[in-house]
Amino acid sequence: MSVYEYLPHELARLDVLRKATGLKLNQVMEHVRLAQERETLAGTRPEEPKSLSELHIAYLQHNQWRRIAHVMAERHMPVYEPTEDPRAIRYEEERLQRLEEDRAHSGQPDGQAPFELLRHRVYRIAGQPVGEHLPTDADFVIHLMAGSLSEAAYRAWRTYGRPDSTYRTSRITSVEQVLPEPGESF
Repeated sequence: MSVYEYLPHELARLDVLRKATGLKLNQVMEHVRLAQERETLAGTRPEEPKSLSELHIAYLQHNQWRRIAHVMAERHMPVYEPTEDPRAIRYEEERLQRLEEDRAHSGQPDGQAPFELLRHRVYRIAGQPVGEHLPTDADFVIHLMAGSLSEAAYRAWRTYGRPDSTYRTSRITSVEQVLPEPGESF
């Protein structure tokens, strides 16, 4: 059985925690403002066909930035430190508990079955209609979990690019990692 090391909402939250570490309250408040702008902008875009969307990610991150600003003000923290944030600690404990429960439910009665720990990331895939359209006209944007950029591209092609797919009039134009940001690892 496969178990995700991080779920999308955990990746979004951890991304914010990493960026917030060491920041002062005024810097965190600037990130709150930017996250609000991103969420507002994402809300104006066409709705994505899956629940994991740009809007959902923006909402999760905006909510996390606001929470961190509140914790810093409440605890009078000069800089943000996740080890001083009880909820950040609880989030990690809950993630580790989820991993244990997923492992225990891996299909073997004793819970000792081998399981594959998937280190998937969130990728944004964009596509365009085939034919005469401007290069900036995106037919669709989806977000999905995959183990690599090539796996994300292949999965998107299977659904959106194959001639026999529902979206057979589209071609995939870009695949990019969005959580965690490229170059960061958890």
